[in-house]
Amino acid sequence: MLVKNLWILLLLGLLSSCGYHLRGAIILPSGIKRIYLDGASPSLRERFKQSLTSNDLVLSDTSENVGLIIRVYNEANNRRILSLSAGGAANDFELAYDFNYDVLDEKNKPLIQHQMVSVKREYYNNQQAIIAKDSEELVIRNEMYKQAVSSILNGIKVALDMSKK
Repeated sequence: MLVKNLWILLLLGLLSSCGYHLRGAIILPSGIKRIYLDGASPSLRERFKQSLTSNDLVLSDTSENVGLIIRVYNEANNRRILSLSAGGAANDFELAYDFNYDVLDEKNKPLIQHQMVSVKREYYNNQQAIIAKDSEELVIRNEMYKQAVSSILNGIKVALDMSKK
């Protein structure tokens, strides 16, 4: 029993020393507590707000007194048929979510310019469960928004790390 507990302590020590963080953890400099999101759709804004709130950050309603300003533009959601059944019904769909963004610091100095985020997913459209497929598409879209938010936040972290050097 003692040996087992020592192994667990050793593994926990190794995990904490290697910089491991739970998935979804946002590590930004301590001075950045408020972020303003400009031009995003309500769906992206809501996912961004959820992500920031769970990490003790605030999505501000105004661009005043914030640590970062994120400008989203050319946002587009597309759905494309990939294959048809013998009867002409859609079997497979591709969902695409694309947008560009810029990030400015508190002094309106560009940190990131003209970055593109593109997220694509495919799913099978079972003709026997049409209602379930509608809710499946919503779940997939929400995951796409979540991945888009992670892409932006990872880009910000890299840009901030590079600006320190």
